[in-house]
Formats: sequence, structure tokens, C-alpha cells
Amino acid sequence: MIRTLGVTTEHELVQDFTLEELQNQLFEWYWVDISNPSIDEQNLLRDYFQFHPLAIEDCLHDLQRPKLDNYDRHTFFVLHTYNEKTMEAEELDVFVGGNFVVTFHYDEMHELDEARDRLMQSTKTWKRGSMQALYQIIDKVVDHYFPIIYKIEDYLNDVEDDMSHHQDQFSMKQVFELRSDLLHLRRTINPMRDLLYRMLASSRLNFTEEERTYFQDIYDHLIKLSEMIESNRELTSDIRDSHMSMNSSRMNRIMMTLTIVSTVFIPLTFIAGVYGMNFEHMPELSWSFGYFGVLLFMFLIAGGMLVWFTYKGWFKLFKNQ
Repeated sequence: MIRTLGVTTEHELVQDFTLEELQNQLFEWYWVDISNPSIDEQNLLRDYFQFHPLAIEDCLHDLQRPKLDNYDRHTFFVLHTYNEKTMEAEELDVFVGGNFVVTFHYDEMHELDEARDRLMQSTKTWKRGSMQALYQIIDKVVDHYFPIIYKIEDYLNDVEDDMSHHQDQFSMKQVFELRSDLLHLRRTINPMRDLLYRMLASSRLNFTEEERTYFQDIYDHLIKLSEMIESNRELTSDIRDSHMSMNSSRMNRIMMTLTIVSTVFIPLTFIAGVYGMNFEHMPELSWSFGYFGVLLFMFLIAGGMLVWFTYKGWFKLFKNQ
């Protein structure tokens, strides 16, 4: 599908015109968006616009790293949008010349719809030409990163707040999945940050001071996003360490309980084992108070051991854990 938007030499906004009309009408600048293209629409990049073969090859192949390539008649950008549902990067290719912008993508991108609406609503930006269209596109792409990271950050903060009360395996599984999502986001946002840095340092784009200010603002947003990603990855590490520490503490309490119980019953089991032997001549077997005496002796041993454990501070240590 092809959508068009342009401003004529008479400063009139025109949209959804055909490529034939583009040849017959004079435009100060225009934007052609090629979405989910057919074979014929793909061939327009070569036959109609006559873009560089290497740039066209990058458009038609798998996901490329965000980059900037300068050619004689145009500058080629590879941008990455991010799908919040699939949590995967999607490629957006942009060709920018002196008076045109051509975008090429296979996936539906709401960022382009928003950039198009903003251009149509503000007549002041029409005079700025293709660079203003490029700014709106990149700005909307970057703006859509923020809700994704804010959502991850809010969830991680909720998990961290609940760590002292309860935790379950489902929450920790979610944390590890979000850590993986943050890694994917970092692989998208850091190259985008580098791309903006190259744009600002490039002499081929010939920015005005006002245009440079706008693109510098996008670059600042990408730096902030990079810092947020690193901060959230550190938070996932802290949650993981806390989870392991709490599990270890819980295991220590269980082992201490079992150790105390086992230690108390070892001598009692020994005494019960001795008097459970079936020998005929055992001194205490004929004593009428032997049963109660042995029980009393076993009770004194158990009580003495518990007192000794208390004196050594075992139970205080148990409570602290």
C-alpha cells in the first residue's frame, strides 16, 4: 500500500496523490510511505525512485542494524520500531533527499500515522521540508519506546515492593522474561542512539541550527532510555539476588529446625534402642519403677539440651532468620 503527502510550491498541503501526479505537479517536498509492499511496489524503489542498489538490498533483506548510509542523491536510514505485543524490533527504512522522504516497511506502524497527523495539523512545519518530516518520524519512533520501558519499570517496582511479604515462582519467571526483554530493547535503543549521534556529527545532512536542536532533543531522549534500561537491568539483578538470599534463608531455617529436632531425639532414640533389646538378664527390667525412671531421664536429657541450645543462642539465631 502506498500513501502520499506533500506540499506544493503554492504552499498547499496535498495528500493521497498518485505517483503520476507527483511527476506532473510541482512540490516543495513530499513523503511517500510504502507499507507491506507487493512485488511491483518493491520495484518502485529501483525503477521509479532509482535509489542505490545497496540501500534497496538492505530494505528487502532481514532485520538490519540501525544505521545511516550516505549516497549521491539521498541518505538512507535504517530505524527500529518496537512492537509492544511481540516485544520484537521491526525495521523501518527511510530515504531522505533534498525535497523528499520515502519510507518503506513491511509491518504496520502507528508511529508513522502519528507523524503524518502531526505534519498535517501544523502548517508552520511545512516550510521546513523533508528534514521536518524525518524529525517527526524519528521522534515518534523514539516516543513509543517510553511506554514499553515504563511498563517494565512499574512491574519491577511492584515485585520489589512485594519481596518482603511474599514471592512466587511465577513472579520470578516474569522477572527473568522482562530481563530478556530489556536486553532486546538495549540491542535496539543503543544502536538508535549511535545513529542519532552520527546524524548530528554528519556534514552531509547540513542541518540548520534549529533542526540540529530538534534532533539533539531526540538524542537526549535516547540517552535517557539507555540509562533507564541499564537501571532496570540492575533492578532485575537485585531482585534475583534478593530472591536467592530469601530462599537460602528459608532453607537455613528449615535445616536448623530439623537439626534441633534430630539432635534432641538422638540420645532418646539411643536409650529407647538399648531398652528395646531382647536380652533376658538386663538389670533395670525387673525394677517396678524402671519405665517411669527411664521416661524421666529422657525428659531431663531433652530439657537439658533445649536449655543448652538456648544458652548458646540457637533459638535467637533462628528468630533472626
